[in-house]
Amino acid sequence: MPMPEQLMPQLVMQRDDLEDLPPIALPDGYTLRAYRDGDGEHWVTILNESFHTTWAVEDFLRIMLDDPSFLPERIIFARDPSGVPCAVAAAYRNAQYPEHGYLHYVGCHPAHAGKRLGWAVSLACLYRFREEGCRRVVLQTDDFRLPAIKTYLRLGFHPVIVHENQHSRWAHVYEALTMEAS
Repeated sequence: MPMPEQLMPQLVMQRDDLEDLPPIALPDGYTLRAYRDGDGEHWVTILNESFHTTWAVEDFLRIMLDDPSFLPERIIFARDPSGVPCAVAAAYRNAQYPEHGYLHYVGCHPAHAGKRLGWAVSLACLYRFREEGCRRVVLQTDDFRLPAIKTYLRLGFHPVIVHENQHSRWAHVYEALTMEAS
């Protein structure tokens, strides 16, 4: 989805260490698992519903599987009690941040919103980064993704100002979340 110029560049957030990660808690019946062949359909469904996009499996192949940092264990799905993936996050690398882990494409199907599944898959990615020896993690997000930003703040991420327009944008985000900037 193209972004209005005033909302570019994307907001950046960083977690400075991975030492004090809380345990992963899931609602009853929900489970986590890594990517398996054929999960592109699930990724597309979750992110199309989450981001209001119209991606196809070919986009998953281009964006995720063709990425040099792809490993199956770096894409984490939450599954509902019937076993259907309903949330996803990826523990990728990004050339722009070579020394950091890069939390990538976090989404939750709206039918499962409010169950902290985005928090759980993101936290699972933080554990993955720690296993891989990363010390810091960054992510990029959009101003309007307020529930996601709230989740990232609760996970210990903080804003990183990468453009002068972000001071006021972050002030608006904190105001919309009714939170004090830290």
